[in-house]
Amino acid sequence: MFGLSELAILLIVVIVVFGAKKLPELARSAGKAARILKSEAKAMKTQDSADGPQRPEPRIIPGKAAGSNGAKPGDDSGAAGHTQHP
Repeated sequence: MFGLSELAILLIVVIVVFGAKKLPELARSAGKAARILKSEAKAMKTQDSADGPQRPEPRIIPGKAAGSNGAKPGDDSGAAGHTQHP
């Protein structure tokens, strides 16, 4: 992506813009930010693995089942499509 000459030019521009005295402070604050970001990402990962996969519980809606005509479970006498034979 970048060659050695491009990186050298970029470094010179950064030194000119920020000054040689500010570079150590800038690097220190960038390091702190990287450590904080890494620790937060690690904490989120351990929290997610400890909680396990989050699956919502099925909602139970009271009332008749779809296609039900009032038959009780296990009772085929009133089920649709079934006929009684004598």
